[in-house]
Amino acid sequence: MTTPREVWQKAFTESSVRPGAYETMSGIPVQPVYGPDDGEFPGVYPYTRGPYASMYRSKLWTMRMFAGFGTADDTNKRFKDIINSGGDGLSTAFDMPTLLGLDSDDTMSLGEVGRCGVAIDTVEDMDDLYRDIDLGKITTSMTINSPAAVLFSMFIAQAERNGTPRARLGGTLQNDILKEYQAQKEFVFPPRQGMRLVRDTIAFTAAEMPKWHSVSISGYHIREAGSTAAEELAFTLANGFAYVELAAQTGLSVDAFAPRLSFFFNAHIDFFEEIAKYRAARRIWARWLKERYGATSERSLQLRFHTQTAGVSLTAQQPEVNIVRTAIEALAGVLGGTQSLHTNSMDEAMALPTERAARIALRTQQVIANETNVTAVADPLGGSWYVEELTNEMERRAEEIFADIEAFGQGSMLDGCINGIEENWFQSRIADSAYDLERKFNSGERIIVGVSHFLEGNDEEEIDLLRITNEDEQKQRRRLEAVRSSRNSAAVAESLAVLETEAADPEINLMPALINASNARATVGEMMKSMGTVFGRHIEVPTI
Repeated sequence: MTTPREVWQKAFTESSVRPGAYETMSGIPVQPVYGPDDGEFPGVYPYTRGPYASMYRSKLWTMRMFAGFGTADDTNKRFKDIINSGGDGLSTAFDMPTLLGLDSDDTMSLGEVGRCGVAIDTVEDMDDLYRDIDLGKITTSMTINSPAAVLFSMFIAQAERNGTPRARLGGTLQNDILKEYQAQKEFVFPPRQGMRLVRDTIAFTAAEMPKWHSVSISGYHIREAGSTAAEELAFTLANGFAYVELAAQTGLSVDAFAPRLSFFFNAHIDFFEEIAKYRAARRIWARWLKERYGATSERSLQLRFHTQTAGVSLTAQQPEVNIVRTAIEALAGVLGGTQSLHTNSMDEAMALPTERAARIALRTQQVIANETNVTAVADPLGGSWYVEELTNEMERRAEEIFADIEAFGQGSMLDGCINGIEENWFQSRIADSAYDLERKFNSGERIIVGVSHFLEGNDEEEIDLLRITNEDEQKQRRRLEAVRSSRNSAAVAESLAVLETEAADPEINLMPALINASNARATVGEMMKSMGTVFGRHIEVPTI
């Protein structure tokens, strides 16, 4: 009988290995993995110890730095600085109007244009955003949800206009609408109509974009809103199962789309709990996909995830200490086996990061990758009694929550997630957990350095911050006005009419109509309004 070690050994032998001396600084040889022959191994089902046999000996995680502010020109310059500093993946942050599907000249956008991310109104802005960046060689992530299909259509349109066919594009669309209703609150359409757009992007990419991840199922925002680590784990995976069931309704086999689902987790400050969370996530996903959804492909069973260090752990007081927090959180992500990583900048509790702060954040990853030697061994904490027990407990608590969600859907995770949102169950649990944690901070049960204790240094001189001015907003509005005045209005109107007509037929995939409207230079707001005429808008009932 073949042992798990023998299965791992075969996979490891077949993988490529980065050149280097795999030994400690004292010259002690370091094996690629440790553990008993009959134990669990990385790259072997259920993948608790990592999705790949060789892990970082084969390829380091993608250092995907999040950036976006002001105009597309401003962000394009930051992207190029990240690439020149050694970043190998781009992640785009959009401003609040764009996240809500509004144009920069909408009355609701006043004072918010370019403030928390880059302003995108038309395909012309997308051209500026990625100018002189080879999208066939660098992967791109877009943190967008309610208007995700709209921004994705603009991304495809500009890439093809500039000579990169859609089949060559690699990257990730966040496109996780469920967590918007649960935590982040940047929703536009009602849940079932929002899920229709997710379904359309999944089916479209499965057919035409083999290198693209259509949904990045995000626990990050659930955790930032105040959930516990176990709730982040459970809610995120439950949403993932819901998307699996949604895609299956299109007639796709699970192995046709599951490999293009990825995950996005928070790396919080409780070091070992975070590592256990990632290990439990891989095990649960593999088991559910295999046993419940009938997946047979290894790629379907291997949960792969992006990590971002915790924004809510950053403090405005003594901001340099945030560098320490971020380094610890990033190390947890790496020891937990992440596939890509964003490290927050020390100034993000106060403003968007300066170029200097962003470079320090990237250097933090580079130090972990190149100086600590933690990349030599897959799952180096595997076998620790503490880590293994935490992993098992995380799994147990997640399964308890799954049972509650399934009850809402009478056995369906898809219906359970939507019904739980409509009944405010998710929102209430997150609010209760956030309150409980804040109570512990206020009582002194938990310490925050520089906030509740160790206050010396809080009166020191402030650090430099990135300022987004009103002129930046006016510049974007003038840009939008110029596009409106120069485009073919009849072609825009025709493309929007087609979009509205097709939105009324739930059997039609809306991606082709959206790409057509983007090429006609319709705006984000116009496309969202056309679909909203059919879909309506979601209004959340407050939790009492």
